Amino acid sequence: MPGANPLAPDWLDLPDDANDLVPSVWSSTASRDAAGALTFGGVSAEALATEFGTPLYVVDEADFRGRAKAAIEAFEQELARIGSRAKVYYAGKAFLSAEVCRWVSELGLNVDVCTGGELAVALAAGVDPARIGFHGNNKSRAEIDRAVAAGVGAIVIDSLVEIGRIAEAARRHGRVQPVRLRVNSGVHASTHEYLATAREDQKFGITLADTPAAVREIRGHEGLTFLGLHSHIGSQIFGTDGFAEAARRLLAVHASLLEGGAVPELNLGGGFGVNYTRVDDAAPIADLARGIADVVAAECAALGIDVPVIAVEPGRVIAGPAGATLYTVGTVKDVQVATDDSGSSAVRRYVSVDGGMSDNARTALYRADYSVRIANRVSTSAPALVRIAGKHCESGDLVVLDDYLPGDVEPDDLVAVPVTGAYCWSLASNYNHVGRPPVVAVRDGAARVIVRGETESDLLARDAGLDTESTTA
Repeated sequence: MPGANPLAPDWLDLPDDANDLVPSVWSSTASRDAAGALTFGGVSAEALATEFGTPLYVVDEADFRGRAKAAIEAFEQELARIGSRAKVYYAGKAFLSAEVCRWVSELGLNVDVCTGGELAVALAAGVDPARIGFHGNNKSRAEIDRAVAAGVGAIVIDSLVEIGRIAEAARRHGRVQPVRLRVNSGVHASTHEYLATAREDQKFGITLADTPAAVREIRGHEGLTFLGLHSHIGSQIFGTDGFAEAARRLLAVHASLLEGGAVPELNLGGGFGVNYTRVDDAAPIADLARGIADVVAAECAALGIDVPVIAVEPGRVIAGPAGATLYTVGTVKDVQVATDDSGSSAVRRYVSVDGGMSDNARTALYRADYSVRIANRVSTSAPALVRIAGKHCESGDLVVLDDYLPGDVEPDDLVAVPVTGAYCWSLASNYNHVGRPPVVAVRDGAARVIVRGETESDLLARDAGLDTESTTA
């Protein structure tokens, strides 16, 4: 077998088997059947592609439910251990549909939304409004009004001007609206590292220094009930160090606010990481819950205060690993690439598929790393370094930057990209007038559409220039 391709990044080792499914990356029911085809929830990739076409988002329902259940159980257990309670919010921005709202509601999770559209989905799906949290840095007056009228359990105040707007909506509807206040802790976390600063330069929240005055203003409105502080320190976080530092800063302010009235809750946000590749090492949700609970308990003891209800928003850890995207290979192209200034070169194999940045924008936006496997068969061919490219008219239209596939990957093969359950469908677009793919849930050998895909007719229907009445008037 040839050695590793010099074009491969340092972290990507040459695999012994380019057909293997790393358990930490794939959903819990993903496996290969006797013929070598990839299956999810007991349904083969070939059967899914035949029935629903490609590109296709596949959600492993059992895996999704299992991750949601693990998250709420872990935080409830750890907060009970330190004498408090937990509120766990599913992050609607990761992936939201009516079915998903029902799944998480059945399991006891709350739902976090950040736009009127997300709120509309949650309400239409039958989510108890009292279990909805609504945040966002520029909530319109109409969105605020709708949230108050519906009776959402918490609105996160992101700027001072929102205090009056929410209070006015509460008066108009004769309600007392519970609110949180988003603050900037000065802690920025990502993967294994975090940075603590005095100030933040970002669009969300207010400073810790401005918090006491803001809370006094909130408490001055009879129609508002102050629940507590809210923060978010980053995304794709693997450890608890950043949360620990943020909790220490927030609890110090929390303790000072108790002098003016009750502060029943503290929302520490989320951003917990997942494994996109075999070398990622995200902490299990149980470890995160235990570490956060320990820090909160110690800090509250040091401050001499009761442990508040702790709210968290696990984010992609529920939806992300439960999802995968199926594509059909269209072309395979070898490109000779220079490896140094001496004239040495190596081959990078571009495998182009029938989707791309319109269904997964993360690679183009963030240079995010993903994995890939042939889904319709296994092969004994030697591994070849591949780059999975999309069909769009952009050189940056890439889905998987670097991975190894069997060298005989060819047109009409199916390939599957795991961990696309979060921030793929929700970031999808119609770039180049490509319809967004359907979302199919698989469980116990059955598959069903939970979000319909878009057709060319759907795209044309929105074009007013094709409206018969408007073009003939």
